[in-house]
Amino acid sequence: MPNYIRSKKRGGTFFFTVNLQNRQSSVLINHIDLLRESVSYVLKRRPFHIVAWVVLPDHIHAVWTLPEGDNDYSRRWQLIKQLFTKKLWGLTELQHTVWQPRFWEHEIKSEDDLNKHINYCYLNPVKHGYVSSTVDWPYSSFHRDVKLGLFDKHWNGNLHTFP
Repeated sequence: MPNYIRSKKRGGTFFFTVNLQNRQSSVLINHIDLLRESVSYVLKRRPFHIVAWVVLPDHIHAVWTLPEGDNDYSRRWQLIKQLFTKKLWGLTELQHTVWQPRFWEHEIKSEDDLNKHINYCYLNPVKHGYVSSTVDWPYSSFHRDVKLGLFDKHWNGNLHTFP
């Protein structure tokens, strides 16, 4: 088994992939309000900046920048996952493991690396065939970035620029 060591960089920017245990589930978009409440709760108590975020039926991709001197993204994900699960259990009889126990993270090392990972987030719903255009996927910070003038609403990137 490989010895995976998480980045210890403080105040860094990171790309994450967080998966549901059941990769056939659509619980994330079916209960998007519970996920938003969970993220909002954690943001207030353990702040971080959401650079990019996309929620698909069975997984999340996100790019976060942590506050100066802080590298505890693991605890933030743990809290988001726990809160979402508790809220979900309160609505349904569902009493099984919702999330895969771990997540994948990548430390962003350059402006080019950052842009590739933001693009990857925003193109992921197109890549998976959920929509034909990025703007058509409602569960994404792409819409915030369009309002901020960072992207044109007709941007659809290049699916071949990032694996």
